[in-house]
Amino acid sequence: MTETTIGVGGAAEGTDMVLNIGPQHPSTHGVLRLRIVLDGERVRSCEPVVGYMHRGAEKLFEARDYRQIVMLANRHDWLSAFSNELGVVLAVERMLGMEVPERAVWVRTLLAELNRVLNHLMFLGSYPLELGGITPIFYAFTEREELQHVMEEVSGGRMHYMFNRVGGLKEDLPNGWTGRARQAVAGVRSRMGRFDDLVLGNEIFRGRTRGVGVLSPQDVHAFGVSGPIARASGVDFDLRRDEPYLAYGELGDVLRVVTRTEGDCLARFEVLLEQTRNALDLADACLDRLAELPQGPVNQRLPKVLKAPEGHTYAWTENPLGLNGYYLVSKGEKTPYRLKLRSASYNNIQALTVLLPGTLVADMVAILGSMFFVVGDIDK
Repeated sequence: MTETTIGVGGAAEGTDMVLNIGPQHPSTHGVLRLRIVLDGERVRSCEPVVGYMHRGAEKLFEARDYRQIVMLANRHDWLSAFSNELGVVLAVERMLGMEVPERAVWVRTLLAELNRVLNHLMFLGSYPLELGGITPIFYAFTEREELQHVMEEVSGGRMHYMFNRVGGLKEDLPNGWTGRARQAVAGVRSRMGRFDDLVLGNEIFRGRTRGVGVLSPQDVHAFGVSGPIARASGVDFDLRRDEPYLAYGELGDVLRVVTRTEGDCLARFEVLLEQTRNALDLADACLDRLAELPQGPVNQRLPKVLKAPEGHTYAWTENPLGLNGYYLVSKGEKTPYRLKLRSASYNNIQALTVLLPGTLVADMVAILGSMFFVVGDIDK
């Protein structure tokens, strides 16, 4: 096979063109490079080239104590900061054999679901934008702002909340916050129909996404794909139901695991939209439960120097983009001996190697955008 990076009329016949998408910002969430080999208008092969945003978080974990690593864990998926924090504190608490106060468990569950809605709204707005539809992103950011206000009020942060602590939460909820949160959730839910009308009801959007970029269940398992992308291919798996953590074991009557069987770009968007609605329902259920709970502590008292006992554990959570896991190894010191991060986007994006070959160049952006990834979550 002959490869060339440019073609000059008829002299290029019978050769493949190598096209680099990136590493500048290719209308996606971060700096990603795709090395694509083209045969005319068809993609012959695709190689995701990752690492442009790599900051060595897993090695930095080893030089920070168990309070400080929350800040590092917060940042790899900047749209799911609260959920990132949650996984690492759950791992440390499991090592310590620590039980978190009930009130903290329910507040964590509530904030995790609000964070899920914030994450999904970004993609519900930005994906149509990548296909030429500008209006949905304005509505998505309007709804995000309403929820951002309540998240900012409770934590002080807009993106990196830093509200989880080993043993619970930083502090209790402000007075009257649950009422304002309930009002924000109701407001966002009442306007979610806009995405049905503007996006799913748009024949151009459906024409660009139906039957495009079909990911089979076999490839989902082969690449370790998880989250909404896996469920859009018919893989019915959600840790919140199948291996409950936090308060999800008590929310089985509210939690719905949304699946589709088509596995195409449209199915992935539909799963994301329905999952957003269900996250709002879960947030309401958590608010109802918090209203019944008596006032009480939201954290445990910790020693001045926190050391995890020698051993190892693995804590994984159902993050908005998929499975997020922390493998923690301790030698009994105040810092982790090793802390391995399993991020959702890293596995999900590898599926492009089987998704893109055979498709048209014009469909590349539609497929790439439907993978709903954050590049920091790939590179960590």
